[in-house]
Amino acid sequence: MTTTEGARTDRTWLVALAAALWGTDGLLRLGLAEQLPASTVVFWEHLLVAVVLLPLLPSALRALARCGPREWIAVLVIGGGASALATALFTAAFQVGDPVTPLVLQKLQPVFAVLAAWVVLGERTRAGYLLFAVPALLGAWLLAFREPLDVEIAAAKAALFSVGAAALWAAGTVLGRLVSAKLSSRDVTTLRFSVGLPFAGLIVAYQGDTYAVSWDNAWGLALLAFVPGLLALSLYYVGLRSTPAARATLAELAFPVTAAVIGVSFLDATLSPTQWLGLGVVVIAVTGLGWHERVRRKPVVVERQPAGAAP
Repeated sequence: MTTTEGARTDRTWLVALAAALWGTDGLLRLGLAEQLPASTVVFWEHLLVAVVLLPLLPSALRALARCGPREWIAVLVIGGGASALATALFTAAFQVGDPVTPLVLQKLQPVFAVLAAWVVLGERTRAGYLLFAVPALLGAWLLAFREPLDVEIAAAKAALFSVGAAALWAAGTVLGRLVSAKLSSRDVTTLRFSVGLPFAGLIVAYQGDTYAVSWDNAWGLALLAFVPGLLALSLYYVGLRSTPAARATLAELAFPVTAAVIGVSFLDATLSPTQWLGLGVVVIAVTGLGWHERVRRKPVVVERQPAGAAP
């Protein structure tokens, strides 16, 4: 596939749609967070989806067996790291430090993703990439903080947890792109939740939390597992097969945009003028990136075509 063909089949928009579904997470998680430990919620998210996908697991494992050690390690990192451990680290950052540090350092994720895509996937970015990346990151910063010029970063432990979560999420994006060359999006989704489940269980045990939940939480857990969980990730991996990681990581900024809109619409949150400005900048930058890569002859992200991509 040539670079021009890659641009025509780019699905940055689908990655952004999946990330927008992740933004519904706050609406669904809020009530659960008041009744259950975060690790318990993460465990049940993985358990419910893994049970639904259980009939697909044998074929996914057979497909993985035909791959090499590189893909096996990638799936392990995606399931155990990006799916379970990163969420636990991000939650722990809020518990041990101030509420600002995790949000600030999470903005490093696109930086990590671009570097990892360069090393692992051989992707290259042209100078024009900065015309989209810089406004998108600036918009995400404005959206995250009511007072964007008065932000204090404290607690080294919280900072370490936050950077770890950002790095794992970035690795998940890049390695998801890597394994998509050999595995179908269905197999990647199935393996992510199946591999993530035992790791999520270990995190519950390590933190001394409970595995038990009441029937009162069943509906909320099911919605959380199947909307920002299974549905969003299924769309995400379909989109990622045709979207270089350096573009996908910016498209994922649709997540805080949707979260902000839902917060204002349903959770009685309010946004400052600079936060509204940041929301608009992110939407324009991400949309502009997707449009550019589809219609321009020279995309700003140059990918090395993976060999043996699954249909």
